[in-house]
Amino acid sequence: MVILSSLLLSSCEKVDEILKSVGLSNEEVITGLKQALNVGSDTSVTTLSKVDGYYQDLAVKILLPEEAQPVYNTINSLPGGNLLLENAVLSINRAAEDAAPQAKSIFTNAITDITIADGFTILNGGDTAATVYLKEKTYDSLTMAFAPKINTSLTKPVIGSISAQSAYKDLIDAYNTASLGGILYPKITTNSLSEHVTRRALDGLFLKVAKEEKLIRTDPLHRVSDILKKVFTKS
Repeated sequence: MVILSSLLLSSCEKVDEILKSVGLSNEEVITGLKQALNVGSDTSVTTLSKVDGYYQDLAVKILLPEEAQPVYNTINSLPGGNLLLENAVLSINRAAEDAAPQAKSIFTNAITDITIADGFTILNGGDTAATVYLKEKTYDSLTMAFAPKINTSLTKPVIGSISAQSAYKDLIDAYNTASLGGILYPKITTNSLSEHVTRRALDGLFLKVAKEEKLIRTDPLHRVSDILKKVFTKS
């Protein structure tokens, strides 16, 4: 049992007793939690910011918005449909990769603000309790930071001279044309691309942070500092 996940806290006195029994102070626990989140969030942002960070990872790859799902069923009937689809999906993921670095400073501020009370709540949680805390503290701020960056990224060239917005428009236009104005299959008239990409980009980001937290809790090789080794060492 990992120390952090085994601390069942019933009172401040009990906390002190347990921490003393494993040779940890309150400050060390909070420092360990902060460092675990810093390592996990930084690794996640760095990974997703790279070319193909989203696109080549099936766990976080961003596909078409809900309104465009019918495209998948008719893609073979669209002239150049497969290429249009590939360009749209690739450019959408490039936009998310372009926006990912915006998360770093927001994560850092939230992690800095963790209190001892916050830490004890996290200690009582599961393998991703710290990530859940971070998401609660940062999701709205991240959405506000990501949305304008996503909008900019969607409208600038990301594959040659093609933007994600134009690639998506080309795909939807081809679909609507092939549908004969909605006669053969329902016409697509809405466009939630920006909102969709923002939401999916953040979902993928927190999925990665949760994965990193689990690794730090369970795999000694991912405890990259003395404080992580001390706080997360098995008893």
